[in-house]
Amino acid sequence: MCYWRRVRNIYTRCGHGVNLPEEEIKCELINCKFSRTHPQNCPNCSQTCWQYRQYPQQYSPHIDRLCPTCSASTIR
Repeated sequence: MCYWRRVRNIYTRCGHGVNLPEEEIKCELINCKFSRTHPQNCPNCSQTCWQYRQYPQQYSPHIDRLCPTCSASTIR
C-alpha cells in the first residue's frame, strides 16, 4: 500500500524541531488505487483494491547541530 512519510528533524544543540514536507511513498502494487500501476478503468476497484493508504511512517532523526534558524542567527 502507498503511504505518507513524515520527518521531523530534532536539532540537539538548540532543542528545536523542524518538520519536513510530507512525502508520498508509492507502492507500485496493481491493487492499490493510489499506485501508478493501478489501472484507471479498474472494473471492481472498490471491492478488489486497497481504498486507503497505510498509516504514515514517522521519523525523528536527532541531528547534532543547530537548527537552520539558530544557525542563521549566529552567523550575523
